[in-house]
Amino acid sequence: MTTTPSIAWIGLGAIGAPMARTAAEAGFTVTAFDLSPDARQALADVTMPAETALAAAQGADVVVIMVATPEQLDSVLFGDGGIAPALTARTTLLIMSTVGPTAIDDTVRALEDVTGHIVDAPVSGGAARAAQGDLLVMVGGAQTDVETIRPVLDALASHAPVVGTRPGDGQRFKIVNQLLCGVHIAAAGEALALADSMGLDLKQVHEVLGTGAAASFMFGDRGQRMVDGDFDDVRSALTIFVKDMGLVSEAAAEVSQEVPLAASAEQVYQRGSELGWDRRDDSIVYKVLRGETD
Repeated sequence: MTTTPSIAWIGLGAIGAPMARTAAEAGFTVTAFDLSPDARQALADVTMPAETALAAAQGADVVVIMVATPEQLDSVLFGDGGIAPALTARTTLLIMSTVGPTAIDDTVRALEDVTGHIVDAPVSGGAARAAQGDLLVMVGGAQTDVETIRPVLDALASHAPVVGTRPGDGQRFKIVNQLLCGVHIAAAGEALALADSMGLDLKQVHEVLGTGAAASFMFGDRGQRMVDGDFDDVRSALTIFVKDMGLVSEAAAEVSQEVPLAASAEQVYQRGSELGWDRRDDSIVYKVLRGETD
């Protein structure tokens, strides 16, 4: 393995694209693929666009996967044109998507005769922090494998703790993270919806309560978006929490742990999805809780 490993980057979405750019600007050779030709072209100034995921992965030291769902992960690896044939015993697979521990466990089993070098490293922080190399990355994997991709992690994250030695441990940490985030966003929406129903000035409510014990990152960040009401300025799409709260419920069921607050929040996101708001900003849960439908 070279000091600066070559990277194949699969997935150039809202967070994947700035992450890939950050890696390339840090000096890594990055070959990038996304199903969207526009997404590939947007990074052509710093990466080498590939026509297929398989072509991107061919010969790469590290393959980074940054897709949205467990189904997409499976498709990237094993679907039509999947990258599994390009992987070797020397390849390190770095899965940075939030897909839940079950998907990682399934991937490890499916690739056990191909490569044992799999690191599970879901991210938190959003697109702006991704562009600055300022993400939180929760890393699960064997020490030697983590050491191999540590230079990549250091380029992408301000904090990348190893949270377990098994691929999947990163996902378990991210599940807890998403439970907190999902509940906090829903709580911010519920609080501001109540304030609005009582005739209070939302801007003042947000300003005053944001300085006291009720303050949280999500109340400050998403609460501001709720006050502004610009739900089409999508910084984090509702569909992400529809998916992630489902992963929380699935993980909790597997260990027989009650998560009543998460379950209630999940219903709010699902109601927004049923209204056709998947691709709008997740702060739109405020409108859901106000009973608005358009």
